[in-house]
Amino acid sequence: MSKTIDDKLREGRTYRDMEVRIADQAEDSYTVEGYATTFDQPYRLGKIGDTTVYEQVERSAFDNTDMDDVIMQYDHEGRVFARRSNGTLELETDDHGLKVRANLGGTEIGRQLYEEIKGGYTNKMSFGFTVADSKRSKSEDDGGNKVVTRTITAISKLYDVSAVSLPANNATEISARADSEGVIAEVLEEVEMEQRQRAEREKLILSIKILTEV
Repeated sequence: MSKTIDDKLREGRTYRDMEVRIADQAEDSYTVEGYATTFDQPYRLGKIGDTTVYEQVERSAFDNTDMDDVIMQYDHEGRVFARRSNGTLELETDDHGLKVRANLGGTEIGRQLYEEIKGGYTNKMSFGFTVADSKRSKSEDDGGNKVVTRTITAISKLYDVSAVSLPANNATEISARADSEGVIAEVLEEVEMEQRQRAEREKLILSIKILTEV
């Protein structure tokens, strides 16, 4: 039985949107390309309360990523349109991000998908991956609102790149919400710990002051 999106999310996979476009205009070419992600460019995950969560991918995040047999699908399920192991799917990092190039001419459904992309009916993709490590920073915007930026520093495995029926598919929304809520929960825990530590320091200072005054 094939795994559903929910099963994959429970495994810890994450999904993010990307652009897809026609690579060549030659009549016998069925190649599409895009970037699975860009590097060091924050994008908005969502907002919880007065805190806005951003995410970015560090340039070195793919240095040790398992990309041995990445596949291209539609909505992360069903038939395979291209595959890295047979040379129809190419992945490479450059100064801009992780570039994806796929030849969809090997199957009839692949050529149909190419025509959908060419006609503008499908212009978004999403990619599935698991995060190995990340870090975050806290700041404030010009209006004094809290900002948390999560930086993905290492991606352990890239599973697939998929053309998607909607720019913000259900899996992406669920994953983004889970990620942002997790980050906020950790940040709130840190703030509470800092407040407790500060209170303990103030108590200690007060106790020392009382003792020295006696």
